[in-house]
Amino acid sequence: MSMADRPAGQPERPGPRRLTRSKTDRMIAGVCGGFAAYSGIDANIVRLVMVLLGVLGGTGVLLYLVAWVIVPVDDAAQAAGNGGQ
Repeated sequence: MSMADRPAGQPERPGPRRLTRSKTDRMIAGVCGGFAAYSGIDANIVRLVMVLLGVLGGTGVLLYLVAWVIVPVDDAAQAAGNGGQ
């Protein structure tokens, strides 16, 4: 929807959100930081849940490794940092 088609005072709707690995809020691969940014919660809470799942049967480790392979890196942070070049 262009600005001409949008009624006055109505904000433009953002595009769909993507789950990406964070390049700025990372400890190992940015999986927890990316999930925290996507869901709107603190990254330390996500990290704590992953550690607890890892200790209680290894599920957290498996989920982290799968997300590390599947979830793409946040390219927007890199583009914003170097002027979009």
